[in-house]
Amino acid sequence: MSEQSDRIEQSPERLTPPNPHRSGYVAVVGKPNVGKSTLVNALVGHKVAIVSPKPQTTRRRIMGILTRDDAQIIFVDTPGIHEPRSALNKFMMREVENALGDCDAILFVVDASARPDDNDQRVAERIRTMAQPKVMALNKADLMDPQEVIPLTESYQQILGSENTMLTSGVQVRVENLNELIAMLVAVLPEGPELYPPEQYTDQPEKVLAAELIREQALRFLEQEVPHAVAVSVDEYAQRPNNITFVSATIFVERDSQKGILIGRNGGMLKRIGMEARREIEQMLGHKVYLELWVKVRESWRRDEEAVNDLLGKQL
Repeated sequence: MSEQSDRIEQSPERLTPPNPHRSGYVAVVGKPNVGKSTLVNALVGHKVAIVSPKPQTTRRRIMGILTRDDAQIIFVDTPGIHEPRSALNKFMMREVENALGDCDAILFVVDASARPDDNDQRVAERIRTMAQPKVMALNKADLMDPQEVIPLTESYQQILGSENTMLTSGVQVRVENLNELIAMLVAVLPEGPELYPPEQYTDQPEKVLAAELIREQALRFLEQEVPHAVAVSVDEYAQRPNNITFVSATIFVERDSQKGILIGRNGGMLKRIGMEARREIEQMLGHKVYLELWVKVRESWRRDEEAVNDLLGKQL
């Protein structure tokens, strides 16, 4: 009996170590409006980044954390890479550079429904020589012409110099494709323990998320230049009796004319933005919210480095 026990304890199955746990930061990069934030939300399984069809919706690094038994992936969503001209654009590009400087792997997201352009080439040139492993998400695959799948895939693989690609869509989610993309990322991450508690899915405080959800509705309802001139600052965020969260926020614009458009006739536009933003915040928190909105003018804040840092930098 003793000899049999010894043989069982020394069996190959018992001596084979489990697969090592992997963890690390994945910088999610690409040109503007390729669906990076929508894809990150789908991969994480939570809404960690606001989305809009308008370019440059994402202005700073946003972390989304996916925890599994075998790995923890920290996705770092970034602004679309573009030529910086204003103080705001320069702030956004610093956010991209910081994300790339601290990452363990890079997820290059492209709009696979169209051929690569100069902006895609610019992103590829920026990351191609970096030492970190790279994976490409051919996003918006639901919009691809089936006859163009192979030539479009090959054209994107060529600009990155890698065949490590996966067709994805953050809108019409194919779970198997997202799972395969996650597996590809896990395979290139270093071995290591969880870096965040397993229940945490973002590093953003609720106060910052509330500000972004307000800005998301401004992007949704406002047109032309006005939504790009919007910044949101939460002035008060407090728990009230009866499980109600009180949020008081200021929406900043750059000109009096934009303020008038944002408020709308008889306050109609501001009420509309507030109503939809409140619903989104309540969905995030799971309880009632009282939302109070104010509108102020901060002239040409996007061109003012101090104003940009004041309105966006303090959210980091």
